[in-house]
Amino acid sequence: MGHEIAGERFGSADFHRFSGCLRQETELLQQWYRTGMLAERPLRMGYELEAWLVDAAGRPAPENGPFLERLSHPHVVPELARYNVELNGHPHRLVDDAFRCTHRELGSLWRRCETAAGELGLRPLMIGIPPTVRVEDLGIDAMSPLPRYRALNAEVLALRNRRPLHVEISGSREAISQDRRDVMLEAAATSLQLHLQLPPSRAGRYFNAAMLLSAATVALAANSPFLFGRALWQETRIPLFEQAVAVDPVDGAHGVGAPGRVTFGTGFVHGDALLQLFVENQEQYPVLLPQCSDTPPERLAHLSLHNGTIWRWNRPLVGFDGDGRCHLRLEHRVMAAGPTVVDVVANAVFFYGALQACVDRDRPLEKEIPFAAAAGNFYAAARYGLDAELRWLNGARVVLRELLLQSLIPKADAALQRLGLAPEAFRPYLEIVRARVASGRTGAAWQLGWAERHGRDLAGLVSAYLGHQAGGRPVHEWPP
Repeated sequence: MGHEIAGERFGSADFHRFSGCLRQETELLQQWYRTGMLAERPLRMGYELEAWLVDAAGRPAPENGPFLERLSHPHVVPELARYNVELNGHPHRLVDDAFRCTHRELGSLWRRCETAAGELGLRPLMIGIPPTVRVEDLGIDAMSPLPRYRALNAEVLALRNRRPLHVEISGSREAISQDRRDVMLEAAATSLQLHLQLPPSRAGRYFNAAMLLSAATVALAANSPFLFGRALWQETRIPLFEQAVAVDPVDGAHGVGAPGRVTFGTGFVHGDALLQLFVENQEQYPVLLPQCSDTPPERLAHLSLHNGTIWRWNRPLVGFDGDGRCHLRLEHRVMAAGPTVVDVVANAVFFYGALQACVDRDRPLEKEIPFAAAAGNFYAAARYGLDAELRWLNGARVVLRELLLQSLIPKADAALQRLGLAPEAFRPYLEIVRARVASGRTGAAWQLGWAERHGRDLAGLVSAYLGHQAGGRPVHEWPP
């Protein structure tokens, strides 16, 4: 859930004070790591799932205020646009019943969302980018009325010296090019964000493995082929988000050592594991929301708020356990939302299993695949999906679909068994992933196939999608 702030306008004194607090908390977190003060507990998983509200015609409906009031559930909160909401799951230890519990809980929460939306003449939609969203849907008047969003918009533009944000995305045959005076295009992209609480001693291994696996997860969960009526990437959400809140110069050139605000990263982590990323946050990223807090430095309030304005596709997080001890988490942000509850759970099962398989290797995978190759793989997979050609072990070129079927899915299965999970607790979900990859029918592929058969009737596409989503069958079983 996002950190709310009290104000929208800030002066130089606010930035100066916030920077001092951020520096103090970053040093404190480093001290905790060096002295073994961070929590070292069994693996725990969780999720955030973003969704849309649409009307009877399948068009985005800016009604999250009335919807949330009617739903009245603490785990469903507003997102950037009034079309969007976010569902937050309970954390679970990675043991036998974790995935089935998550499935039950998400299914129950989603049904409650369907009921509350239906009472308003609306429907909730799990998808990366709705095919029916239009440029005019994403004006500043569609922003949720929360101070942090208005302040974020103002500060991003201030860092750009009021220069417009430029979004340019080219697909195989179609493209878009647009200038924007606000950050609202970010709201067009909704995702599944998977969390994993990490042991500090191996946090770097997990983080690097997540980056290496991002090509596989972005492709098998691809569900965003259309933007403003044009077919672009299999997962158009990736380039859209990277450009929608860019604070770099318009030509895309970064300052010396300054990575993008939405980024795959600058390299694998070494040494102090994830701690170096919080140092990078403090040293290289300008503060966007200098909302100062009187909470003790030990709560890391300023560090957490600042980290929340840096959208790495794999992001480090800090949190606190029930006993007050600080822990480290990984947030894996590359997967699109949907298409169904069971697809979401299957995506999570694959990710956690494949992640553990990479961490279990005697020789770290990051020692064998250069970071530049991992980054290139990620963007190729976002563009071309399961047909992407990746650079893998020993520099070999492999097709992602074959890598998943022959290596990553079987290794995920074996790794989950090594963690002590019974096959019946996870294998039905892995079988969904295997069948989806074997058939090639991801959410993106289904949408493109429907459009080829029926034309660019985007409202019809969303209507058909919603019907299958409500039926609950995984996307590889949907008829074309």
